[in-house]
Amino acid sequence: MAAAAFVKRLNEQLGNEFGAHQQYIAIATYFDALTMPQMAGLFYQQAIEERDHAMMMVRYLLDADEPVTIPALDAPRSDFKNVIEPVKAALEQEKRVTEQINDLTRIARENNDYASDQFMQWFIKEQVEEVSKMSDLLAVVTRSKDDYERIEDWVAREDKSEGADPTAPAIAGA
Repeated sequence: MAAAAFVKRLNEQLGNEFGAHQQYIAIATYFDALTMPQMAGLFYQQAIEERDHAMMMVRYLLDADEPVTIPALDAPRSDFKNVIEPVKAALEQEKRVTEQINDLTRIARENNDYASDQFMQWFIKEQVEEVSKMSDLLAVVTRSKDDYERIEDWVAREDKSEGADPTAPAIAGA
């Protein structure tokens, strides 16, 4: 049985993860409209990852015999003025999610909820990777803001799709 405070916050995190999913769809469509298929593809893939993170949390709650509450979401931002703004928003979002993941881990530990603490470890590792990825992308987009082809070439060269992570939590519905 998971700690009540952890369950409450994890249900809130579902909204954060689904919100991140929608924000990444909005960013992907922005780049798709600019005919930047590499950037669009990167953010469509990020959206899938965020959806999967939420579904991992759903699976954990179900497996722990805890209630699952899917919160309502605000509309994502889609009014970007240039190619830097959406990537900057993505980095800010990943930093926010990192704080949220760390807070969930803290709650689990304070409540001696060892199973929930263990569950959160994969997300901690994932957030280090996500912040690094968006930091690098922001540097490239900022440096090449007027050269879309250079950005596209960098993404095509550097954004290597990773295989399935065998240490990742189970995804509900998968």
